Amino acid sequence: AGRAAFAGLDDASSREIGAMLARLDDASQRRLVGCMEAIEGLLAPAPGGPTPFVLRPHQPGDMGWVVERHASLYAREYGWDGSFEGFCAEIVAAFLRDYDPKREACWIAEVDGERAGSVFLVAESDTVAKLRLLIVDPKARGLGVGKRLVEECLRFARRTGYETVTLWTNDILHAARAIYEKAGFELVEEERHHSFGMDLVGQNWELRL
Repeated sequence: AGRAAFAGLDDASSREIGAMLARLDDASQRRLVGCMEAIEGLLAPAPGGPTPFVLRPHQPGDMGWVVERHASLYAREYGWDGSFEGFCAEIVAAFLRDYDPKREACWIAEVDGERAGSVFLVAESDTVAKLRLLIVDPKARGLGVGKRLVEECLRFARRTGYETVTLWTNDILHAARAIYEKAGFELVEEERHHSFGMDLVGQNWELRL
């Protein structure tokens, strides 16, 4: 009797949720799922020990993943349009075309053998490097992946002889901004702009090494 009662309630709940989701277009549904994944990751009980992750240099196939992850996650979580995918693709193409392994690098984070994050450090001048395309997949949030990726960038920059590391971000990206602030970056400039289908506030950050 209990199972029969539960089945009826479960069926009614499924229909109600289906009706709610039917009012959303595909992009909004994907964004909703991405937000739910982020909430689940933040509220999930901590495991018995920290989940291990590794950082490695980029290899063939990684750049397509970097572009896809940025495009899909920012569409889900912030509603950014397809122009952001083109923006990321241009950064990746320039990196591959002009890559100088002595002065530039990309790191890919892996959790359980799957890609879970990325970051780039590219040369702006002989003394200035730029941090770009930091991202952490929802499944790896809360593990310290973003912090570790930024630390690796700064370690490489110091070893290479850069004097300053800069980056550009937007004020709504709170998690990334928190990582930058903890690493010692300082906000030096803000400007309003309309990009990726949104009205945004762009920010330039800088760290003197």
